[in-house]
Amino acid sequence: MKKELADLINNQVNFEIYSAHIYLNMACYCGAEGLEGFRNWMNIQYQEEMSHANKLIDYLLDNGYTPKITNWEESPGTDYTNILEVAQISLMHEKVVTERFNYMMTKAHELGDYATINLLNWFIDEQVEEEASFEAMIQKINMVKDAGLYLLDQEYGARTFVDNTKE
Repeated sequence: MKKELADLINNQVNFEIYSAHIYLNMACYCGAEGLEGFRNWMNIQYQEEMSHANKLIDYLLDNGYTPKITNWEESPGTDYTNILEVAQISLMHEKVVTERFNYMMTKAHELGDYATINLLNWFIDEQVEEEASFEAMIQKINMVKDAGLYLLDQEYGARTFVDNTKE
């Protein structure tokens, strides 16, 4: 693997960890608001991001590159006004993640790195799912408004974590 591409993937490892911290802070906000279902959803989102980081770490190690975990910018914390804002910020964040993977895919194609292209295809497919999940959440929150927030919270509380990075 070319160093340029390995460095981009390593950078993404750190961004996935940063993303996990964003979702963990969102889970804390939801818990403080009594939205335990949304807290569960965001905790699982945290777990997914960490599993994504680990999948990238494994790939780098398998290709002879030693990952470097670095400091990242401070996550936004827990200062949100409502659950709709949390979902909207999450969607915007996932769109940034998608752009990052698309850029890495472009570089992998430029370098003719077919193994990395294969890896990145998995992540790009995952990003379609991530964005769709948050778009659906926003749509449902807008439909139910505050009157149905309790029921929607219960629905999101039923989510379970499935580590699909081993596929």
